[in-house]
Amino acid sequence: MNIRFPLYAKILLWFFLNLVLLAAAFFVLIPGRFRFGFDWMLAAGADARIQAVSDVIVAELNDRPHTNWNATLKLFDDAYQIQFLVFRADGTQLAGEPVPLPPEVRLRLGEGRGPMWMRPPLAEPGVEIPTAEGPGRARSLRERAGLGPPLGRGPRPDFMPGPFAQPRGPYPKTVVRTADPTRYWLIVRPPINDPDRSRARPLSLVAVSHSLSAGGLLFDFKPWIAAALGVVVFSALLWVPLVRGITRSIGQMTHATRQIAEGNFDGRVSERRRDELGALGKSVNRMAARLAGFVTGQKRFLGDTAHELCSPIARIQVALGILEQRADEKQKAYVGDVCEEVQHMSSLVNELLSFSKASLREKDIPLQPVPLAELARRVVSREAGDSHQVNIQIVEDLRAIAEPDLLARALANLIRNALRYAGAAGPVTVSATAHDKGVVLTVADSGPGVPEDILHQIFDPFFRVESSRSRDTGGVGLGLAIVKTCVEACQGTVTAKNCQPSGLQVEIHLRKCP
Repeated sequence: MNIRFPLYAKILLWFFLNLVLLAAAFFVLIPGRFRFGFDWMLAAGADARIQAVSDVIVAELNDRPHTNWNATLKLFDDAYQIQFLVFRADGTQLAGEPVPLPPEVRLRLGEGRGPMWMRPPLAEPGVEIPTAEGPGRARSLRERAGLGPPLGRGPRPDFMPGPFAQPRGPYPKTVVRTADPTRYWLIVRPPINDPDRSRARPLSLVAVSHSLSAGGLLFDFKPWIAAALGVVVFSALLWVPLVRGITRSIGQMTHATRQIAEGNFDGRVSERRRDELGALGKSVNRMAARLAGFVTGQKRFLGDTAHELCSPIARIQVALGILEQRADEKQKAYVGDVCEEVQHMSSLVNELLSFSKASLREKDIPLQPVPLAELARRVVSREAGDSHQVNIQIVEDLRAIAEPDLLARALANLIRNALRYAGAAGPVTVSATAHDKGVVLTVADSGPGVPEDILHQIFDPFFRVESSRSRDTGGVGLGLAIVKTCVEACQGTVTAKNCQPSGLQVEIHLRKCP
């Protein structure tokens, strides 16, 4: 069979499709974020947030004397849970809580303000720069950033900004990470008026944080978490149909092969797939059909052979009966041995004939409600009589769906088997219970039971537990096989287990009468 779409090609195709779609989403949604160093965090939203907050802080600082800068920065420290500081390019701290500068941060402070076109104007000696375009500009920036009126001009609201102000122009920004302890330093060079007008040197606004988030100002984890969850959900939605289709097919084949192992060759697997699993399903179906043919042929051969042997064995028995009448006392012993052997052959042939007939019955046997108590009394009376103790524990109105003759044959074989191998150990109990899923008919004895390692084999044809069942007891290994065949013809199942402390319990599971 030529496979149109091999399974490995399908898996590879879906895998690469997943990678392509994820890569497309990655490059479309977050372009330019991943660059060398930590400056990639300044792209997109982080740059806008930093620019807006820097505008507000610059407006507040330029609108206040230098003696009030520490109090102003302290308010922003409390709002963002990070430290805001002001430094000169030579590393001199002008505002904020005193913090020692690591060498790499001091080096970045002295690198200048970036390209000339990005540098905001500096104050010349003796020249006054308007404070962020005047008090009105500071008020406008704070209101656009969602912080309310400028400090000292009204009640102070929450300092976490809402919609960020649009930046007046990009300030040079740098992110530095230091160790021992780990800190993240955000260096921004906005137009802050130096209180020492004679120096006219650039100032830097520095934000220090112990975490990469920096209070949500530098890095916001929420979009990344949402993106990761989206990737997981998208991948699951993409791969689940493929994996589900594969597992469904494998589950069907597992169920079919389990039925084949139990001797039921009617189960089939769907053949709609066009890959290796479809080919395997077709092979399983062909195997089931061939095995069904082989087993049916074998059973039919056994039945035909048993049927053909009945006539010569009967003639031999008649001849032996005549010979026994004419033999003298010395010859009768030999004739008796031959008669015993022929009788054993006759029993074996009869069991084979019964097994083959039960196995070759039509599948659509008409089933009907069967009163279990009446059936059990009839079978026990015929098999046990008065010589053995068999207890019946079945309520009168309990019924099960079955074929009466087949169920009677199965129950008779179980009772006969229990009496033959465990009758001397105690009473045999026949009981029945109803539950939600059906009816369980049980035959239990008090004998030695069966070794656990071979318990699952006792329903196989011709299987005998040699340590307890020999030719002297008359067992040929077909009694329980006939039980299984009859019960399955009634659309039921049969199981066996050892009782505690001793004994064997066989359970017949049937459908309950509605």
